[in-house]
Amino acid sequence: MDLLNALPDKTPRLAEPTFSVCPAGKQYRLPQPDDYASELRRLQELVAEQRSLGREIVVVMGVGFVGAIMAGVVADSIDRKTGKPGKFVLAMQRPSARSYWKIPYLQRGLPPVQSEDPEVEEIIRRCVLEKQTLSATFSYDALGLADVVVVDVQCDYVKDKLGDMRVGRADIAALEESFQVIGERIQPECLVLIETTVPPGTTERIAYPIIKQAFATRGLTGSRKPVVSGQKSEVSSPNLQSSPSDQFEIRNSKFEIPAEPLLAHSYERVMPGRNYVASVRDFWRVCSGVNATARERVVRFLSDVLNVERYPLTVMDRPIASETCKIVENSYRATILAFMDEWSRFAERHGVDITKVIQAIQVRPTHSNLMFPGPGIGGYCLPKDGALGQWGVRHLLGDEETNFPITTAAININDARGVHAAELTCDALTAMGRPIAGARILICGASYREDVGDTRYSGSELIARRLAELAAVIRVHDPYVEHWHELEHQETYPAAGQSRARFFRNQETVTDVRIQPDLATALHGVSAAVFAVRHKHYLDLDPAWVVAQVGGPVAIVDCFGMLSDAHITRYFELGCEVRGLGRGHVSRIKDAIRPSA
Repeated sequence: MDLLNALPDKTPRLAEPTFSVCPAGKQYRLPQPDDYASELRRLQELVAEQRSLGREIVVVMGVGFVGAIMAGVVADSIDRKTGKPGKFVLAMQRPSARSYWKIPYLQRGLPPVQSEDPEVEEIIRRCVLEKQTLSATFSYDALGLADVVVVDVQCDYVKDKLGDMRVGRADIAALEESFQVIGERIQPECLVLIETTVPPGTTERIAYPIIKQAFATRGLTGSRKPVVSGQKSEVSSPNLQSSPSDQFEIRNSKFEIPAEPLLAHSYERVMPGRNYVASVRDFWRVCSGVNATARERVVRFLSDVLNVERYPLTVMDRPIASETCKIVENSYRATILAFMDEWSRFAERHGVDITKVIQAIQVRPTHSNLMFPGPGIGGYCLPKDGALGQWGVRHLLGDEETNFPITTAAININDARGVHAAELTCDALTAMGRPIAGARILICGASYREDVGDTRYSGSELIARRLAELAAVIRVHDPYVEHWHELEHQETYPAAGQSRARFFRNQETVTDVRIQPDLATALHGVSAAVFAVRHKHYLDLDPAWVVAQVGGPVAIVDCFGMLSDAHITRYFELGCEVRGLGRGHVSRIKDAIRPSA
């Protein structure tokens, strides 16, 4: 007898959570098994009423940074012929402890994402409470009622080593699960539009076979007309006003084939900030479909809900082309920023101000898109999209020879930029005779770009983690951010085991970091202030005021070309030390102020 196997399992098990907690701290009870039957009845009644009004039923799967806004844009659209709403949207979110709270938020007309764009709150409130063209649900049963399903489920790239993109993998498990559920529940005439940024080949080599196999398992078939010599076969075109059985029947057909999924891909170009909604509705789109019917359907759908008059669609032949567009688009931007990193470091060593170099070059129209990299490349897309490309080429397309050396190098360079900013902080403190260990350091800006509250993959996070590793005491101020989830909940954010805390030691205390709402209070008594983000609140700060709030000279680190030469001069006159990414000329200003130094 195997005594080990006979012993009872005494391993402590974590209790399954029964509540989802929103950012404000309120608890929402997770749905129980009995809740699903009543939810299905509610959905059926809603959909029946909406169909009687002649509206197409759209399910948006995943209501995060993209899905929530897309749901509002679709629900807010109107039929151009009648001037009345032509779509009814069900925003669907899996009922997990982390995300379920978004459903009751939406049902009350509240956006589940924060934004500096006032239209975000307005469009959700209007569509839920006034137009009543938007509702939310936790149930996958909504998929079976849909004419269109828009997939906005995350596809992450997990890096196992900072600064080495190839040591990692695409995390597509959630997407694969979503495709399986979709295939098991949708009607065969339903259009499935993948909006998620995915590795090239995902639509045709992952989504299509999963959904088609699910159709086959369900016994769903289409009918094909007999092929006449010299004549191409035709597949019946879907008619949204017909029943599922009507749409897949041709009376004189001689044989049947498995139902073909109507799959399309169209990536978003969402830009958080003051124009959040417009970046979804009023911007150019690329789209594609797996066959002619899918292409026709996705063009029709997007033309119904987006401002295609001013921003025409670009229709690609195949989904892999559309998928590649997004990867190349973001890899291009990441590469420009990585390119500028090497010249930024050159500038630091040789007394050059890289911000003036960039401004001088940007006068030439062909180089107007030259960008300064700051302390790192944040946001959800740029740090990972190139990695999704190289992963997809290898694991979906079977190409072992294409290495993407430039794309890979760009991501690796950008990953480490924030660490360099921490090194400059140490250098400034050393020049003042202050140790980094135990030093109180204020990071001004937690978000990944100016004047937004989005902290995903921000360069500021790497600054904070590297300084914490060196035993500094971290403070943070950001006028747009209330909670820095990547630090406060690093055990589970962005997912369990995927926090960037794993790349550094001494990270236990960063969970205690909280965003300080008042800059003057946050500055009090610090040894260094790191201006990490170009928020408008930091651009014209009076150096004398900053030093007064601190209580004496302070090390100043400019990560984004925020300080004018006059500001730098004044900080040196007040006894401070100044360092900056790409701002090598500060040493010359210092020498002019303190020649004896």
